[in-house]
Amino acid sequence: MNQAPLSQEQVCQEILLYCRSQVCLHLRQFDLGMSRFFYRENAAIPTLATDGKALFYNPDYLLKQYRATPIPLQRGYVHLLLHCLFDHLFSRRDREESYWNLACDITVESMIDSIHLACLRRPQSWLRQETYKFFRQKLPVLTPQGIYRLFAGLGLEEKRYQQLVQEFFVDDHCYWPDPNQNLPAMEQLRQQWQQISQQTQSQMEQLQEQSKDQSGDLLEQLSVAHRRRYDYREFLKRFCVFQEQMQLDPDSFDYGYYTLGMELYGNVPLIEPPETKEVKRVHDLVIAIDTSLSCSGELVHAFLEQTYAILKEEDSYFHQVNIHILQCDEVIQQHQAIHSAAQLEDYMAHFTLKGGGGTDFRPVFAYVEQLRQQGELTRLKGLIYFTDGQGTFPVHPTDYETAFVFLRQPGQPDPKVPPWAMKLMIEQEQLLDSKKGETTP
Repeated sequence: MNQAPLSQEQVCQEILLYCRSQVCLHLRQFDLGMSRFFYRENAAIPTLATDGKALFYNPDYLLKQYRATPIPLQRGYVHLLLHCLFDHLFSRRDREESYWNLACDITVESMIDSIHLACLRRPQSWLRQETYKFFRQKLPVLTPQGIYRLFAGLGLEEKRYQQLVQEFFVDDHCYWPDPNQNLPAMEQLRQQWQQISQQTQSQMEQLQEQSKDQSGDLLEQLSVAHRRRYDYREFLKRFCVFQEQMQLDPDSFDYGYYTLGMELYGNVPLIEPPETKEVKRVHDLVIAIDTSLSCSGELVHAFLEQTYAILKEEDSYFHQVNIHILQCDEVIQQHQAIHSAAQLEDYMAHFTLKGGGGTDFRPVFAYVEQLRQQGELTRLKGLIYFTDGQGTFPVHPTDYETAFVFLRQPGQPDPKVPPWAMKLMIEQEQLLDSKKGETTP
């Protein structure tokens, strides 16, 4: 009995399944992500596209390309996957769309070109080789954020821009979410891909010895992407205290009234929320800023902006806070006491970096002790020291929480801190992106 011929849609989907199997035969850690897509035909796009859920394809392109060679389709499938694994769909923010798209494509193509597999191999043009060479000389690891920043500084000519677009174009980004629309469904999809990305990295680490030559730069890229993201909001919680406030707490109730209602009326519990609520508040806190020559004013300002954004949120600060901001290089350059979010906002608006010498952490700790003795820090919860370099630490541990927030320096080992202090490493790009409301690798 003859079987009915396959429809065009069925043939196209069989081709995509074949491409997936060819890639996963050698890179089985990709199967989790590649199987996440369902397939949708769309003749309006030139090649392939994704919205993070579906893999859209132009049937004419797919069939024609498969007859010639399936390698571009296999590369295209991986290209779409890497956009999702590395959060490219959701990270544009207020960046110019066309340059962001190009930066993402260059990043992904560089990763694919580093994989030594026949199913993904393509000759590299002179333009492609020179592009990789240029960016790798400027960046320790190729990321869209870094490439985009270089684009902005270069003032890319239109002719060269069009050449790069033509060289690195693989997929249409028309389905990528609008960064101005903060929809819950998009955030949920983003979290799902972040989880898949972390699982993919774990599988790659387990298979590292077997597939070292096959995975190319992918493991390094994933490791960079999954370094703990700069989340100052979470970090600042370590320096908060619990305190009861006169405020109704709708999330809890008095069990005595609940039981009384059930006993008297059978099935009518009496619910009365308590008049006090335990909330986290920022208490006495010192923020020290390294103003040595190596620390830029833009980065310091971005750090303070993020601090201000947290403090102005509801339930994150007292009406009367007690925050002391110290600027210091080798000596204390400025001391500013902040007692409200409005004062911090005014300080930010007129902020000027003072100093420019070397880095010595000890003057800050000595000055804090003076403030405590003078009664200005009676309930000191902690000290956060923002710096980008090595300095001289105090010999003796503090009796309050102490954290050093360092800028990670490309190609250099992370600085060491005394065992009694905490350390948070952040990327320069992550800190600058936080000014746009983003906490990204």
